[in-house]
Amino acid sequence: MARLYVLAGAVLLAFNTVSTAVAQSPALPIPPRFGSQPFPAFVGTAAIAQPISAAWIPDHPFMANNGRSNVHNDAYMSDTYTFGGPEGLDPHTQSSYLGGVCVSVAFDRAGRILTVCLSKASTRLFLIDADSLAPLAFMELPVAVTAGQELPSGGYFYLDQFDRAVIPTANREIWVVRVLDGPCGPGLDRQRVYDLSAEIPEDDSIVSALPDFLGRLWFVTAQGLVGVIDPLQGVAGTVWLQGERIANSFAVDETGGVFIASDHALYRFDSSVTGKPQVTWREPYERGVRVKPGQFSQGTGTTPTLIGRHYVAITDNDDPFMHVVVYRRDRRSRSARLICRLPVFGANLGATENSLIATGNSIIVENNYGYTMPNALESGQNPTGGVSRIDIDGTGGRVVWTSAERVPSVVSKLSLATGLIYTYTVERGADGTDGWYFTAIDFETGNTVFKQLTGTGRLFNSHYAGLYLGPDAAYVGVIGGLISVRDKEDPEN
Repeated sequence: MARLYVLAGAVLLAFNTVSTAVAQSPALPIPPRFGSQPFPAFVGTAAIAQPISAAWIPDHPFMANNGRSNVHNDAYMSDTYTFGGPEGLDPHTQSSYLGGVCVSVAFDRAGRILTVCLSKASTRLFLIDADSLAPLAFMELPVAVTAGQELPSGGYFYLDQFDRAVIPTANREIWVVRVLDGPCGPGLDRQRVYDLSAEIPEDDSIVSALPDFLGRLWFVTAQGLVGVIDPLQGVAGTVWLQGERIANSFAVDETGGVFIASDHALYRFDSSVTGKPQVTWREPYERGVRVKPGQFSQGTGTTPTLIGRHYVAITDNDDPFMHVVVYRRDRRSRSARLICRLPVFGANLGATENSLIATGNSIIVENNYGYTMPNALESGQNPTGGVSRIDIDGTGGRVVWTSAERVPSVVSKLSLATGLIYTYTVERGADGTDGWYFTAIDFETGNTVFKQLTGTGRLFNSHYAGLYLGPDAAYVGVIGGLISVRDKEDPEN
């Protein structure tokens, strides 16, 4: 029986609800497009690892360790890993059909995958064996119904310091779900619920929730509500960004900063002495005059990315050129906050709906312009493509290189151990079929090192899902479920 706790401005529910366990069986592969012409299985050569030295990113005390906690890897949303990924050594692929696009992936201490998979009919949290991709357990989540194009609730979740999945749901709640290991196999247990229906209007939805470095749980909604929950006392307060919308997650740092981008401006929030959210600074950016093909809103498509101890970066939505925009993120600054605003990609052909990658003084940005929906690709539409590296200093920056690879929509990643940018690209076959490739790009030069075919057709489209590195494989969420890419095992090890 559930126990009900009514606290200041919020309702917290303690539950004992266990998921459906799945009998151990092999993963059901994702079917390729029937009758499509063959694509090259592998293009390029094996990589030689070129490690990159980088500034330390602190582990968040209330999240799982860096690299396994959320879609963007850490509290800084850096999209980097300190460990390696596939190097193109006779790689092989696996897939698991899960009935929806597995947008976010996290890893528990046992190396198992937790992922939320979304479809029109269902939203499910899965526990998956990382080696076989076989589902071990799943839990039904409230079905996401959105009036706009924003990522449905549940697309962003994080793993906390106890390996519990903290998930915004479509019914204006935040669920805390743990893994229970038992004699009949693992299951998923809904341990706690934060009911925010009193704070969030019925026609609004939670986009993302993350803790600050003191353990207070922040959340943002599509209609511009920013709120803070004290885990013991309930909702401490909310701020409404009137006339603004939020379409992405946010970043937090060890100084107490919470960095949120609306479709009008970039904000730094901090907690007041009473724990309520307060705006420390606000920087408007060029939001343009249109929702570009490839984006969800008329504004930035990026979650803010923190760089080192002092900078934060987003993209704008300007025309004719989209820009990477870098600011000083400190509470107070004697200099102008804007450090640089660098144009990227072609005139009237630049847009991104994915977070930047950042390490040292370098930023990686991908171009999603022209990707609208999976049907558009199938009908012959070609995304513009492009991946660029930008280097910045305290006064400005420059574009170092631009790759022509076409990355329709994946959240790309960088391995500091291999020096490779891992992304997910598409090639058009002679018969109009799309071939999907796990692709490695050299961080130093921008050259494509290798490409491994994962599959053909709609079900292998990543559709805004992320790419992830695990202990011995890479993973990509796709419309059909989840795929993995791993190098051939060395018989001498």
